[in-house]
Amino acid sequence: MQEKVLMKGNEAIAEAAILAGCRHYFGYPITPQTEVAAYMAKKMPKIGGTFLQAESEIAAINMVYGVASTGKLSMTSSSSPGISLKCEGISYLAGADLPALIVNVQRGGPGLGGIQPSQSDYFLATRGPGHGDFHVLVLAPASVQEMADLTGLAFKLARKYRMPAMLLADGTMGQMMEPVCLPDPAEAEEKAPDWAAVGTGCARVHNIINSLELSPAVLEQKNIERYERYAIAEKEEPRWEEFMMEDAEICVVSYGITARVSRNAIVEARKKGIKVGMIRPITLWPFPKAPLLKAADQVKSFLCVELNMGQMTEDVELAIRCKKPVGLCSRVGGMIPTPAEVLAKIEKANEEGG
Repeated sequence: MQEKVLMKGNEAIAEAAILAGCRHYFGYPITPQTEVAAYMAKKMPKIGGTFLQAESEIAAINMVYGVASTGKLSMTSSSSPGISLKCEGISYLAGADLPALIVNVQRGGPGLGGIQPSQSDYFLATRGPGHGDFHVLVLAPASVQEMADLTGLAFKLARKYRMPAMLLADGTMGQMMEPVCLPDPAEAEEKAPDWAAVGTGCARVHNIINSLELSPAVLEQKNIERYERYAIAEKEEPRWEEFMMEDAEICVVSYGITARVSRNAIVEARKKGIKVGMIRPITLWPFPKAPLLKAADQVKSFLCVELNMGQMTEDVELAIRCKKPVGLCSRVGGMIPTPAEVLAKIEKANEEGG
């Protein structure tokens, strides 16, 4: 690990991607993620990489598809409206079993909405951002350090499972500055993966990168095989953090910036004698179902804290099999709940549970 440096979240993503071995970035400016593109524009030419500001978000994601098909690390970044435009290309990446990184620094919506932070793309990310049966890996950082760490992890998991990965942050995480210890540079790949389209030298059968399959039977089998791979990821890759859960009677579930707010509220609630803890999902897909189901046998209720109208509550209810009630503390439109607001919800849940 390198020495700590003070970096903005968006810049930490860009530098971590470079250190992970990414040399191909294609994007389009949109608030609040433009610093990712700006950083890449300055840095990539100096290290022999490729930076290209595409003519549109649609063009950018298809350029990512082209580079990914050669087995090289490739990425794009955008914010919520831009990610919507990229969804067709993300589906094509999934259909061709190509690894790539899509960074989504969320803003309020729907439509153009506003430029303030949001977590309202949870459904879009975790249900498969595009048409067809598929998933993407979804990682949710809660600090600038995790912006860097999870960028490298996203590339690693994308290549491992041959599927796109999305770093799902929010405008606050992208714009805030914190000390970050950047990872050491990854070792360069010696050769392209076996599936990559890099020329054959007449030594093997051509690799065809394609998501079109006109035979229903063959397409069905490809989908089944893809979901078998997803099942392995669901078993092996869920990540989460537990905070004060040893004796908790209320379990807060939150990720990203709202998890940081919730942590402060939990500390204050503990001072008042309320037994509350938190499970913070780090991977939103695969979702950490096991620790939540285990917690359902211990706590009286759950409280989701998020910047949307309650999208993650559905996954919590599914994970705990509706064993316990699940409450919601949320703000939308770019508003962020204060620790006092979260504390008030915790106190209400404690009263109802008692």
